Amino acid sequence: MGTIRYIVEDTDESVNFYVQYLGFELLFNVGPYARVAKDDLTLWISNAESSAGRPMPDGRVPKAGGWNRFVLEVDDIEAVVTSMRQAGVKFRNDITSGPGGKQILVEDPSGNPIELFQAG
Repeated sequence: MGTIRYIVEDTDESVNFYVQYLGFELLFNVGPYARVAKDDLTLWISNAESSAGRPMPDGRVPKAGGWNRFVLEVDDIEAVVTSMRQAGVKFRNDITSGPGGKQILVEDPSGNPIELFQAG
């Protein structure tokens, strides 16, 4: 099982996003820190008040919204994207096709990217 941690701005908003739009199951939520899971992936969601949000010794502060991402495979990317767009979910790009299939980058409420992928 893989585990990924995302720094987010609002833990509750992020938990709701992952559960409602991406089919994750809430494992627990203790305010600044929550865990959600889907298949073999566990996502740790941490805001600035969690231990993961504390400044580094050099003064840098962890923040949301980079380019590293995890990939969720979907069966019908067009249907998933249409549904999410109708709900006002933000995307970084449009569906693109490549040698392995189709992909698009969706953002969680804190701007963290998730790649939706359909094998082709």
